[in-house]
Amino acid sequence: MTSSKKLFVLLCALIPIWIVIGQDFTPSVFDRNNGTIPLNSNDPTYDVWSQLRDPANDPDREPGPFYPGRLRNSGVQTFFGLPIAINPEDLIAGEVDVAILGAPLDMGVGMRGAAFGPGAIRESLGVGGGGGLPHMHTGVSWKRELKAVDYGNSPIDRFSVERSMPPVRELVREIASTGAIPIVIGGDHSLEYPDVAGVADIYGKENVGVIHFDAHYDAATEGYSGHLISHAQPVFRLIEEGHVLGQNYIQVGLRGYWPGEEGFEWMRENNFRYHTMVEIERDGWDVVTERILAEANDGPEHLYISLDIDVLDPAYAAGTGTPEPGGLTTRELYPLLRGLCTENNLVGFELVEVNPLVDPGYTTVMNANRAVQECLTGIAMRKTGITDGAYLNPLTVEDAVPDP
Repeated sequence: MTSSKKLFVLLCALIPIWIVIGQDFTPSVFDRNNGTIPLNSNDPTYDVWSQLRDPANDPDREPGPFYPGRLRNSGVQTFFGLPIAINPEDLIAGEVDVAILGAPLDMGVGMRGAAFGPGAIRESLGVGGGGGLPHMHTGVSWKRELKAVDYGNSPIDRFSVERSMPPVRELVREIASTGAIPIVIGGDHSLEYPDVAGVADIYGKENVGVIHFDAHYDAATEGYSGHLISHAQPVFRLIEEGHVLGQNYIQVGLRGYWPGEEGFEWMRENNFRYHTMVEIERDGWDVVTERILAEANDGPEHLYISLDIDVLDPAYAAGTGTPEPGGLTTRELYPLLRGLCTENNLVGFELVEVNPLVDPGYTTVMNANRAVQECLTGIAMRKTGITDGAYLNPLTVEDAVPDP
């Protein structure tokens, strides 16, 4: 084979790689020869999200969070009715504790609809008073104690999960760089990759531990038509690239038929700690909860929580792409989330896989809303000096009632 032919073959082999990583590539003879259709980098809409925002048309204002509309958020939906921030300057000027980011992505899962998750959570303002009232269990109102904002949505390429990863990661990194805690509302679970990587970019590789609530272990290496990222692969990517050490990855709620033997062997080889529903059924939830809380404190200073709503039993969360019977109840999940966010130095949280298109009776969105607020309550408790995740408001527990 001549050198020119060898070069031709090599270039043809590289075309799919260029497409996956989103590099510029102008259509040429190669796509007609092997059937590959590259991206057209000459299209003016090719990379509109490379600059995450254009401030040219911003109104003149002082930096800081703000309420849009005529009357405090009138006519504009935001997460929990919070004010808006659109850049790091707003976060810094407002001394923001928590910035909630929407990531309407669902190309990484077989069933479409999770992209509507952020919108559904924004519309579910009324659940639990939207944080304005004190949590009855704790007596703490997260909205009164925390400075929190809606940071808008990340740009998404609705035809490519791969090309949607960089802007999400950049925005998570942007929030974390100001000292605020990014809370990402998805979207499918492929988001765990840019979310955790973005936090690790700020706090350092191997310096963040992850607690992953999920029915599935999401560490597949192949079997997805050549894609290197999907809702079934983020954990493998994070471990493979060294963002998180396996010993600092804690899986909670695994059940059903995946992982199988090969998956459990991979987790053991990488020193994962995991808690299946088998263990919970055998030992009881209270015992396993104590193990999880202890493990969360046995690792790096920084903790990230990834909550796939399908960790809940479908009775509580049927509106998701891969429901699995036999999961946790809300009564089990909520105190653990609140405890983890109270007792640990939380640097990030994500809620993923809420699909409102298949959510009968609004149940999944309602329970997902409350799950986020449980964590926000824990963050607020920690800010007020409460570090016991099991703390309960004396006014609302029976043993605090004085004798007559």
